[in-house]
Amino acid sequence: MDGRPVLVCTEFEDATADLVIAELNRRRVPVLRFDPGRDFPSPVVLAARVGTGDASRTESGGGWGGRLTVGKRTADLSALYHRRPSPYPTGSGEQAARFAAQENRRGLGGVLGALPGCLYLSHPQAVARAEYKPAQLSAALRAGFTVPATLITNDPGEAKAFCAAQPTIYKPLHAGAYEVGGEPAGIWAAPVKAYEVDGAVSHSAHLFQARVPKVADVRAVVVGEQVFSARITAPPGVVDWRAEYQNLTYEPVACSEEIRGALVRFLAAFGLNFGAFDFAMTADGAWWFLECNPNGQWAWLEDAAGLPITHAIADLLENGASQHE
Repeated sequence: MDGRPVLVCTEFEDATADLVIAELNRRRVPVLRFDPGRDFPSPVVLAARVGTGDASRTESGGGWGGRLTVGKRTADLSALYHRRPSPYPTGSGEQAARFAAQENRRGLGGVLGALPGCLYLSHPQAVARAEYKPAQLSAALRAGFTVPATLITNDPGEAKAFCAAQPTIYKPLHAGAYEVGGEPAGIWAAPVKAYEVDGAVSHSAHLFQARVPKVADVRAVVVGEQVFSARITAPPGVVDWRAEYQNLTYEPVACSEEIRGALVRFLAAFGLNFGAFDFAMTADGAWWFLECNPNGQWAWLEDAAGLPITHAIADLLENGASQHE
């Protein structure tokens, strides 16, 4: 252990981050947890410095250096586990409040994204870039994955023709919050036929994708260059396994060297140290790339399939040694 403190940037309730923090505590690695969108400017205090002739240049190798204090605990700015922090508030009401909200976002957020020599898991801006599905799909092709034919359009005619050409599914471009009758609801990937396409498609961008004749799904969790993958089997006819959590079975599955190399290349293209990848597996054993969540969930999979993901993340945060730092 090199003794570097780890800043854990996440929302107040995050059971996944709790697992990593518990493991780091067990290893006696200093940990400071905070939620920038909720905790700054109080109780979080930031003191970061940069400039020619400033002592921080010696501490940080010429870039930003300093410390973050939460209550009575203080840590150097050297390793950041960017999990799932609350959004920075946009500010509302009085002009002064709006101004302060933007200053907080660009001040604290700007410093956290510009730390020299910092181990990022992963860099906040890299995570943001990788959340765009169009960028993911083109990067997946370049990395060497097999990708289903995909159309993004707001043209009902284009959508209808695409759906008529092959079995097709619709999936949202962003898994944002949605409510039906006042209750939270997920928008899952679902089959769509040409006759179901109507003028409502023109109201926003839609993603249509050729339906892969899968026999199972695979989630591959990549930490640095370590790959942990599990086969997920859903009841017959289920398109999106997330809609059937209570009826799934899991088992570890081997990842080929070809897929492993493509996973690492994909992460490197975005500058990520972590990714939760979803694949559709066909009867011949082929893995078809569906998407990558750069900050995806994995804690339930660790328990269900016996994958030591917590230890891998703690190892990376404690010791570094990642090509995407």
